[in-house]
Amino acid sequence: MTFQETLELVSDQDPIHILQQTPAKLELYLMSFSPGDFERSYAPLKWNVREILAHIADAELVFAYRLRQMLYQKQHAFQAVDQMAWARDYQKLEPSLALDAFRALRMWNLALFTRFGLEDWFKEAEHPDYGMISVDTLINYWAGHDLNHLSQLDAIAKARALN
Repeated sequence: MTFQETLELVSDQDPIHILQQTPAKLELYLMSFSPGDFERSYAPLKWNVREILAHIADAELVFAYRLRQMLYQKQHAFQAVDQMAWARDYQKLEPSLALDAFRALRMWNLALFTRFGLEDWFKEAEHPDYGMISVDTLINYWAGHDLNHLSQLDAIAKARALN
């Protein structure tokens, strides 16, 4: 999914609300899946439940770090992240541990959002693939990233229900 397509998933929704709701939605998915479901994917050659949850936890680390760089460092340029390299060990990780890590980081990040001043939303950094982006754009992308992966988990849950 492209950067723009991910942003468009948010549309006119409140990105903070999406970010607030995601931990509970992930918890419901995790509770509804059996251990055998962790290897299910939404499409051939795509990530399975275990990999999606591990990726979401890793992505939360990246978003958290990048947000703080934008807020507290002037003229910052992000380093690229090779998500496929990070994903090499996802099959070894427990989904519940990934969700615990994600939840803790997300709560920490949401607490940071409450301290934003108006000027913080306009701070920028240079993304290696997308050029200059603002905090506002990063948070909208972050919410779209959540929606994308929630839709993948939803597709897995629906396919499982049909079998």
